[in-house]
Amino acid sequence: MARVEDKWQRIRFHDYRTLFSVPKLYERVIYDILKCRSPQVITDLLNKSLKQENVEPQTLRALDLGAGNGIVGELLAKQGAELIVGVDIIEEAAVAAERDRPGVYDEYEVLDMTCLTDGNERMLRAHEFNCLTCVAALGFGDIPTGAFTAAYNLIVPDGWIAFNIKEEFLSGNDDSGFAGLVRSMIGDSVLDVRCKHRYQHRLGTDREPIHYVAIVGQKQRDIS
Repeated sequence: MARVEDKWQRIRFHDYRTLFSVPKLYERVIYDILKCRSPQVITDLLNKSLKQENVEPQTLRALDLGAGNGIVGELLAKQGAELIVGVDIIEEAAVAAERDRPGVYDEYEVLDMTCLTDGNERMLRAHEFNCLTCVAALGFGDIPTGAFTAAYNLIVPDGWIAFNIKEEFLSGNDDSGFAGLVRSMIGDSVLDVRCKHRYQHRLGTDREPIHYVAIVGQKQRDIS
């Protein structure tokens, strides 16, 4: 394991292409060293909300936005989701998902959600998604507000939305645009929030806790 940690120290933390290209390096850095909890927290909260509404997880047709190497997809599959489609902008993420978790996704698309072609949008809409997951990818420029909005608007009415975001990105000092977007989604009844939960997402590279807010709800209408 020391050799893996040495390799991590030689790369930039946000060089996801490198993390994904080396088998198990992403898990070693993000989950073993930095103790990331978000995939389990988000999928557990989603499952709890489903149970409260007597909705079977087996009915979910999920779009996993910012799917990475498939950790969230794997948890959705364990819960029995009917369909799981992963989307990421990084080709190396798709390769890593197939390498590390073959068969988890029914499809995995490498797409920029901010500039979908008509064909891409038709292809995605044909799946009639009733669930959107987006874990640990919002607010840092990985997935901008436009990409999240495009994915959200692919979900059918009353579909389930489960995502998280660093708590600072929901503050008044946020410059990512997500604070305003989330406020308008809730205030304008775009999203019916069923659960909002602050928790420790992981440790930073300085070993200090990083807190995120998880939000689970049901879509009421598209984001305009």
